[in-house]
Amino acid sequence: MYKGKGRLDGKVIVVTGGTRGIGKGIALMCAAEGAKVIVSGRNEQDGSDVVAQIAEKHAAEALFIRKDIGSEAACRELIEESVAHFGRIDGLVNNAGIFPRGTLLETTEELFDSIFNVNVKGAFFCSKYAVTEMLKTGGGSIVQIGSTNGYKGSSELVAYAASKGALRTLNRNIGVHYARDGIRSNWITVGWVASEGEIELHANMGYSLDQLQEWAAVRVPSGRMQTAEDMAYGVIYLLSDESSQVTGTELSIAGGLGI
Repeated sequence: MYKGKGRLDGKVIVVTGGTRGIGKGIALMCAAEGAKVIVSGRNEQDGSDVVAQIAEKHAAEALFIRKDIGSEAACRELIEESVAHFGRIDGLVNNAGIFPRGTLLETTEELFDSIFNVNVKGAFFCSKYAVTEMLKTGGGSIVQIGSTNGYKGSSELVAYAASKGALRTLNRNIGVHYARDGIRSNWITVGWVASEGEIELHANMGYSLDQLQEWAAVRVPSGRMQTAEDMAYGVIYLLSDESSQVTGTELSIAGGLGI
């Protein structure tokens, strides 16, 4: 079990999409580092399970708030309810995201809108309301969970790639324009992570986890898939005071993939 060093002691951190995969790993590590954690997601049972794990493993305060952040109202409610419970917000991790497949010619308006509602609108308005609160308390840190697809993307993930490209621009905009207010924003380029969603997606296509790991051994320069913990290490740094002069940047945790 990961044993933290108190790098986030006393901080209040909101993690969207925190019920599974990368988000869950981030939420658990934030708690291990002393943070009070708000876990947001759509699945009540998964969210309750993460909160229970935080209490059992780290004896930390955690709260699950069920939200589908595809609307401005839901984003506002998430931040308002977080502040009502803990009194402030020091960090926001915009992790929630969906990645249904479709080429440019296959992508419908409905598919496009569903991806952008979560991946862009959700991150945009969660950031808006988090910044509003951070301005009241002297600053904070936002971490945008990106992807190698945000630079070009594969042909069958064109709408997802475009959404992550928009997130990169949002990251740079917030990071530069709110730096003097003590508010930072940084992006993490996520590599090929063996999350529940990734495993389920490929299982439906007839591929096993062992096959994915074999492909990664060949395709990823570091020789393996990344883990949720790999991402969480970077997030902890960007949320902590150690990165007080780091803003508007892009940190790749992709094992050399996409470079």
